[in-house]
Amino acid sequence: MLHPELLALLACPACEERPPLELHGAYLVCFQCRRAYPIRDEIPVLLVEEAVPLEQVQSEQSQEQGG
Repeated sequence: MLHPELLALLACPACEERPPLELHGAYLVCFQCRRAYPIRDEIPVLLVEEAVPLEQVQSEQSQEQGG
């Protein structure tokens, strides 16, 4: 679980405007560029190369929920 104060400081590294990231499961999500950054061992991996499309994360979460 990320500390709320840390989460408030994090911004998307891919977007020039640096929008805030939102916590969704095991990912930090940027709704502007629709990238999801993984969280591994409670450490956010904010590398553009490691990001996955938001749609992929939503699909994974939907499958986990049985729908």
